[in-house]
Amino acid sequence: MNWFRKMMIGRYGIDQLSNAMFLISIILLGVSSIMGSVILSTFAMIILVLSYARVFSKNIDKRREENMRFLKWWGPISIKLMQFFNRIKGRKTYHYFKCSKCGQRLRVPRGKGRIRITCPKCKNEFIKNT
Repeated sequence: MNWFRKMMIGRYGIDQLSNAMFLISIILLGVSSIMGSVILSTFAMIILVLSYARVFSKNIDKRREENMRFLKWWGPISIKLMQFFNRIKGRKTYHYFKCSKCGQRLRVPRGKGRIRITCPKCKNEFIKNT
């Protein structure tokens, strides 16, 4: 294990982009094995090789810049996914409404009957059943 640590000195290592590339290649390999597609498995192997090349690269500045571009693209998508999964987890205890004026998503406890909801962003008030 010490030889690996010595070999990785001065190399970039694993980051979010390389993790995403690993995951995409594994998913594509699984799909290609189900479908029997040689083209898809070749594409998956190319992505896997490129991700390993990023991990062992000595051009740290270039890899960091690539990762920052990926995170700038992936950030808004991951926030939307987290919000979606949180709404799914909380659907038994909360009801979600959208403010008709500003579009803000509001979370209200279920089972409270007919209540007046005030949007914290625009102070718009509306009445809904929970």
